[in-house]
Amino acid sequence: MLWNVDLTLVDVAIVTRDAYAEAFRLVTGRPLVKLVPPLGRPDSEIVFETLAVNGVQAEDAHLPKFLAALAMAFADRRGRLAEQGRMMPGSKDALKSVSKLDGVVQTVLTGTIKSNAVHKLKAFKLDKYIDFELGGYGEEVYPKATLLQVAQSRAKQRLGVPFTAANTVVIGDSTRDVQAAKIGGAAMIGVASGRSTAAELSEAGADIVLPDLSNASEVVAAVAGLTSPLDRKAG
Repeated sequence: MLWNVDLTLVDVAIVTRDAYAEAFRLVTGRPLVKLVPPLGRPDSEIVFETLAVNGVQAEDAHLPKFLAALAMAFADRRGRLAEQGRMMPGSKDALKSVSKLDGVVQTVLTGTIKSNAVHKLKAFKLDKYIDFELGGYGEEVYPKATLLQVAQSRAKQRLGVPFTAANTVVIGDSTRDVQAAKIGGAAMIGVASGRSTAAELSEAGADIVLPDLSNASEVVAAVAGLTSPLDRKAG
């Protein structure tokens, strides 16, 4: 199981924007005027576009410097996450319920860099359900579909079995998540809790679309319906 983080499990947009502004100032020496919307994109892509829209000519050194500054700025603000952010409806019960399915390992497939993804989920005590070593993250400069395959490879190395669309499920809120699952080789559960509507998720090719995560039994049934018991045990 690979969960998207932002607007699927948590919403910490206020803190994220503030951390981006601080990182931009540290790297460029200038104030951030405009932050491009995430729209399901990885931090590595957002950084380059943010530099461009603010009139900064991107160079090779910018990305590692910006991501390091973003990690530091976000860590400095992690105490504000629970106060200024929120868990998406039902996320904790959904994670807990899915963890009880035989053979399921839960991780994340997110555009957020790894350290920040950990902070986001720890702030709401969701991290105990997640194996962060098996996920795919925003500092890895791959399209999200390739990142999915990287995560599957990590799981194969750890668990000793191949991961395919028969035993890999992505849960996310954007059409980009759906496209990544379809291209990368995974079943897809769309959750209409973010910027993409249920109709858009369905049209993009999601196997199952839920309004949100508030009904944990529906989430479990969706995961179970997209995987076979044998494949789940293998995974």
